[in-house]
Amino acid sequence: MSYSVLIIEDDPALLRGLKDNFETQGYAVRTANDGQKGLTCLLKDPPDLLLLDLMLPRLNGYDICRQARQQGLELPIIMLTAKGQEDDIVRGLELGADDYVTKPFSIRELLARVRAFLRRQTPEPAAYQFGPCRLDRDAHKLFRNGTEIELTGKEFRLLEFFLQRKGRALTRDTILAGVWGDDVIVTDRSVDRCVTTLRSKIEADPHNPAFIQTIRDIGYRFECPEEKTAAKL
Repeated sequence: MSYSVLIIEDDPALLRGLKDNFETQGYAVRTANDGQKGLTCLLKDPPDLLLLDLMLPRLNGYDICRQARQQGLELPIIMLTAKGQEDDIVRGLELGADDYVTKPFSIRELLARVRAFLRRQTPEPAAYQFGPCRLDRDAHKLFRNGTEIELTGKEFRLLEFFLQRKGRALTRDTILAGVWGDDVIVTDRSVDRCVTTLRSKIEADPHNPAFIQTIRDIGYRFECPEEKTAAKL
């Protein structure tokens, strides 16, 4: 299957390099060098995945991301950001972006992330398998090496939330809204505490986690090591 990618980036050298690399990998690539053209292209014929620079002429990446989600587009959106833009990254993620790469970035790493996101465009399963663990959503149980692991209701919802968004960079506010709900008065520390207890139940080494990765100044990302390896092949 040939996937389509839309790249919205105003740096001509970077845009050309990305286009060439993705086309070499067999993707159908469309490009835009300003935000207004990019949004028009996106809404007229939505691609399978969007690579989106944040700082664009005419219309910035935040507005594009916001309008894409308001129009009901569920395609993966990966932001292209500059170093030291943690606040900008958080803002983009809160508006509906799925992940980000920081310039200058490795094209191989970007291609691997894109492949991983596109492979996940499948109906939600009744159970999730990751490493030696299996989360059975119907039975509301977690098994590790075949043995049931007791989870609190909050831990179960947090793990399910992560698994439904594997590979996505998630801010603490996004996690709070999705797991605790907007009407519950809690803090970022509530997320951190629940992540700590969950790691103790699913990680072989909670201090060196394989699954729940901390993204400094931003939040967390759930990774499956076996999927990362496959994506790089």
